[in-house]
Amino acid sequence: MIVLEFKAKGKTTQYVAIDEAIRTCQFVRNKAIRFWMDNRGVGQKDLYRLSKVLRHEFSFVKALNSSACQASIERAYSSIARFYDNCKKSVPGKKGYPQFKKNNRSVEYKTSGWSLSETRKQITFTDKKGIGKLNLKGTWNLNFYQLEQIKRVRLVRRADGYYVQFLISADNKVETQPTGKTIGLDVGLKEFYTDSNGHTEPNPKFYRTGEKRLKFRQRRVSRHKKGSTNRKKAINKLGRVHLKISRQREEHAKRVARCVIQSHDLVAYEDLRVKNLVKNHCLAKSINDAGWYQFRKWLEYFGVKFGRITVAVNPAYTTSQCSNCGAVVKKSLSTRTHVCECGFVMDRDWNAAINILKLALGTTGHVGTWIYDPNASGDSTSTHAGEILCEQVGSMNEESPHL
Repeated sequence: MIVLEFKAKGKTTQYVAIDEAIRTCQFVRNKAIRFWMDNRGVGQKDLYRLSKVLRHEFSFVKALNSSACQASIERAYSSIARFYDNCKKSVPGKKGYPQFKKNNRSVEYKTSGWSLSETRKQITFTDKKGIGKLNLKGTWNLNFYQLEQIKRVRLVRRADGYYVQFLISADNKVETQPTGKTIGLDVGLKEFYTDSNGHTEPNPKFYRTGEKRLKFRQRRVSRHKKGSTNRKKAINKLGRVHLKISRQREEHAKRVARCVIQSHDLVAYEDLRVKNLVKNHCLAKSINDAGWYQFRKWLEYFGVKFGRITVAVNPAYTTSQCSNCGAVVKKSLSTRTHVCECGFVMDRDWNAAINILKLALGTTGHVGTWIYDPNASGDSTSTHAGEILCEQVGSMNEESPHL
């Protein structure tokens, strides 16, 4: 599955219609969550029946395409299923109890409710919301794919406008020649990553760089009264700055991950739990700004695309263990040099990257994303990156056309 995204160009009345469709989608989803709360134990089929009841009861729901209503029900049920799954697995902490949506930003259609023009440069939404024909602006070419390959169409509202995303069933794998190289990566805050060869990638720190602009826009928002038109305009400009920073971080992660994957047959990295790491309030901003999760996500994506092996290892003792003799040398975060009693001296991140690669080499011969824990009993467990990408399809993460 691949996702292609285009900028949607239309009239103001069409944008208003899109907003109405998004609000209707949010209404259906929240109704499904409420129905589940009041009738614990209901399944997906019961929620589909609820969709029919809502379409019969509310005219604005009936105006939305039936497949879009079903997609909203599926969104609600996915959050319910995830909650049950976390409870069965005894996930520590919060289990992700389904919540009501307050600011939904997208509406999703299946194979009906829309039609493409012959040139594939316009899309027309045929339900009764009044969206009509939208022009598609982008570098992708939909003529390479059959209409039967387009499984979903999603309208997304962002701070800088509206977008149309196409979920296409297509093979995205690329045949490449083996390089005979392996590499271990240790991500950090000072440097974006340090590899087992001693090379370091600088950390761009997009959020830190854009903080001055953010503070200026936040002051502009606080100047105006709540609910006023000027305040809404100021909030939109603030959102554009946040959107630019997030796009910079995402594009940087894509570019670096692609270069790393194409240059090596095996890439090892730490299986970090970023959600737990950001609980440290002193480092939370820097960790989020580094974009470790985005980097790992794109490593796994390009690993599947180019047929490379990606291995996630247990990060325990990778920093403190000596890569030369194996002794454990405890050190604080401020200590940037690894000094061992055996006389081995090296940068701490470089030392950690070597340890990560050594741990990963025990899983060679297995294609996919492998989470390796040397302290676990029995065989190592594996998670194929293809399964992870199926979850990413739900959030519509698309590859940049410039890569």
